[in-house]
Amino acid sequence: MLSWKVAAVQMDCHFGNRAHNLEGVRTGLREAAAHGARLVVFPECALTGYAFDSKDEAWPHAEAIPGPSTDALAADCRQLGVWAVVGSLERVERTKDLFNVAILVGPDGLVAVYRKLHLPLLGVDRFTTPGDRPFAVHDLGGLRVGMTICYDGSFPESARALMLLGADLVVLPTNWPTGAVSTVKYLIQARALENHIYYAAVNRAGEERGFRFIGQSRLVDVNGELLAASTSDRPEILYADIDPQRAREKHIVKIPGKYELHRTADRRPEMYGVLCESRAKNS
Repeated sequence: MLSWKVAAVQMDCHFGNRAHNLEGVRTGLREAAAHGARLVVFPECALTGYAFDSKDEAWPHAEAIPGPSTDALAADCRQLGVWAVVGSLERVERTKDLFNVAILVGPDGLVAVYRKLHLPLLGVDRFTTPGDRPFAVHDLGGLRVGMTICYDGSFPESARALMLLGADLVVLPTNWPTGAVSTVKYLIQARALENHIYYAAVNRAGEERGFRFIGQSRLVDVNGELLAASTSDRPEILYADIDPQRAREKHIVKIPGKYELHRTADRRPEMYGVLCESRAKNS
């Protein structure tokens, strides 16, 4: 099975300026493709910005999907022969829903839209509708990708569900502000290790309305080791080569017959019923 070069574009974006941000995404896409990347991942809300103060303020900057932005990205992906995951806001005119989304686009056009499931009391997520679609894995032709967004990564069920659905790589477009350093330090690599998958957490740079975004994007291998990591809060592009077959080998043999692990067969789902019970926020 062929390896894939993945790029993480840690970019700044202009608040509420979709045209400028789309051009920035297209520029990053071209640069990453020129360096051999086949999948290019951008931050959460890269096309719109994040720190909106109301749904009414955010609504004009959201877009129906498919729409002009996905059409432009699809044309670029077709020309470059690459796939892209880009964060944005989706508006649904019929229901007046506003979703925080990750858009997957490839050479054949729009592949999928993931709507953020877990919403913090922060930024535009105070006003968006919780995602209404189940987790899904998308085969790009040898690489199976699952999408999550920012706060989703704090819930281990997200990555675990995608692993069980067959994901080789989970992508996490984020907007980590100051205060999220512990997530960077401890959570991202654990998600890769515990599921034996690759993990791409792609944060943004810059500042919006008093929120400073910390960068520190990272690409992680199936053992939780860093393949590439930013140490700054400035724009940059990270690259890593990943081998999908390694993510599919869940039986890990350290010493045959004496020290073996199996990331799927060793599970005890009959004991996990509590995970499916609803809990009040104050419990």
